[in-house]
Amino acid sequence: MNIQGLQKLTLLDYPGKMACIVFTGGCNLRCPFCHNASIVLNPSAEGEFSVEEITDFLKKRQGILEGVVITGGEPLMQKDISEFVELVRSLGYSVKLDTNGTYPDKLREFIDKGLVDYVAMDVKASPEGYPPAVGIGGYDISKITRSINILLEGKVDYEFRTTVVREFHSVFSMNSLGELIKGAKRHYLQGFKDSGELIGFGLSAVPKNEMEEMRKILLGYVENCELRGV
Repeated sequence: MNIQGLQKLTLLDYPGKMACIVFTGGCNLRCPFCHNASIVLNPSAEGEFSVEEITDFLKKRQGILEGVVITGGEPLMQKDISEFVELVRSLGYSVKLDTNGTYPDKLREFIDKGLVDYVAMDVKASPEGYPPAVGIGGYDISKITRSINILLEGKVDYEFRTTVVREFHSVFSMNSLGELIKGAKRHYLQGFKDSGELIGFGLSAVPKNEMEEMRKILLGYVENCELRGV
């Protein structure tokens, strides 16, 4: 496991649970609005934390923390992610996985084996907007669609989320995005904020009133859509 960071406490990232966040290194996408550029583009080869250090921390927090959020980067690209999650669960923690949806087979395996309790999948844009939103020309979204459909089966609690950026999203693109996740029970439109550590340049946020228009459109496709971080 390439573990680049540890946030020892979050009350926001795991719905209903007091949790910590483990950040894995590396990603197979290059979203210009990614706010973790360093761990995506230049993760240290050995990682900043060993599995043993994370395990020791979790043992000390047993009875205090309830869950572990595993994020990135893209966690499912880690070759030993399954073993790590099994270790976390053996310590009595529930697991939330953040993923970009590009590893549907691994996602299916995690769900079928009961390794995750909650999945947050980033849906980057409408189908036609995916290539610029992920920084890869001609990007094929077939794996994204498969992951969406796996979550729509409802075998694990989940949410879809889209970070809204002026350069990649518009009110007019929301119908197409809605069709992509049609039938979802929960979707969040997240406000873009420049962390100072982005992959791209010259990006801007969409005002709250316009995001509210987007939300109303998406409510025609999903059970619940909320604004987050605006």
